[in-house]
Amino acid sequence: MGARLLIYLFVLILGGYLGYKDKINIGLSNKLDFIQNISLFFLLFIMGIRIGLDEKVIRSFFSIGFKAGIISISTIIITIIITRIISKFIILKEGENKLEP
Repeated sequence: MGARLLIYLFVLILGGYLGYKDKINIGLSNKLDFIQNISLFFLLFIMGIRIGLDEKVIRSFFSIGFKAGIISISTIIITIIITRIISKFIILKEGENKLEP
């Protein structure tokens, strides 16, 4: 488990370094959104297979789904409330920013 985490961190840091130093050519840079979407779809597909193979998850699917739904809805509502509160302190009028002198 620890070795995998180090590999993940290394890959993340390497990608951040290459992006920061502008070592990615323009052709690849233009295709990054597509590559990211394909990778995400592949990851979700693999996660679905692993979930489908786990009998405990399938048996407790509705209770897990209910809890996940409650957590998701709560997170969305709290995020909206906090964003509205913070935006009232930062934004005075359309286009006017309180942070600028």
